[in-house]
Amino acid sequence: MGKKEMGKIKVDKTLKTDGTISKVYQVGQKSRIPLPLFTGGVSAGFPSPAEDYAERKLDLNELLISNQAATFFVRVDGDSMIGAGIRHDDILVVDRAREAKSGDIVIAVLEDELTVKRLILEGDHGRLVAENPDYPSIEISNDNGCQIWGVVSSVVHQF
Repeated sequence: MGKKEMGKIKVDKTLKTDGTISKVYQVGQKSRIPLPLFTGGVSAGFPSPAEDYAERKLDLNELLISNQAATFFVRVDGDSMIGAGIRHDDILVVDRAREAKSGDIVIAVLEDELTVKRLILEGDHGRLVAENPDYPSIEISNDNGCQIWGVVSSVVHQF
């Protein structure tokens, strides 16, 4: 399930999804859109005085994308990962260059279908776990041909 296995799967229109993913988007050419970054933080409790200046500029590409050539956006379909804060119609930032480790949220290929789940590795076996008790875990086996397509690095959702 290392980098070598991740590289075997190509972005291909023949890949289907299991219903947890509705679309896969390739990252466009990086364009810089620096926006003000207020480093004082925003109070989630009682209001604090507003700062009159931004300390520096932050480009969202810089924040969300570490490897443009290996990064894709995936739109979520369904609620199997709601416990991880991933909701229906959210956009996942997926880095195919990152090596998956136990506990990561991953995009996996099972029987030629993409799915989003949490990867749990225990000794020489593993499973893909939904973050919603209504969905069963999926044991990783040679029979289902599971391959890790990429690691989710961020989630973008709108209110």
